[in-house]
Amino acid sequence: MNDDNAHFPPVDPVKTGLKGCCPRCGQGKLFDGLLSLKPRCAACRLDYSFADAGDGPAVFVILIVGFIVIGSVLWLEVNYSPPIWLHILLFGPLTVILSLIWLRWCKGILIAMQYRHNAREGRLSRD
Repeated sequence: MNDDNAHFPPVDPVKTGLKGCCPRCGQGKLFDGLLSLKPRCAACRLDYSFADAGDGPAVFVILIVGFIVIGSVLWLEVNYSPPIWLHILLFGPLTVILSLIWLRWCKGILIAMQYRHNAREGRLSRD
């Protein structure tokens, strides 16, 4: 971490990411809206321009939500054989809702981990 970050105690990246808080102080908000980042932390003034989660959160969401939804669809079909419209009515909205929730969580966690490990594009940190 940088010397100017020394007076901030380390925060847990998972808890901070799940709450959508600043990865340095754990107080300010990380997100401006559902998935877009604020320019900086209101509490400690950390510039969020370093944050680039890329496609990582989407990959995790596809795997996790896909496992939950497809497993539920198969279980429901094998046990009750409902009509297709019921599958669409139940699992369409469930997929969208779970994806948005998990995408925000995963993006917050990956940005907090990126900050904690001082990760930057195109280099490996040995600190």
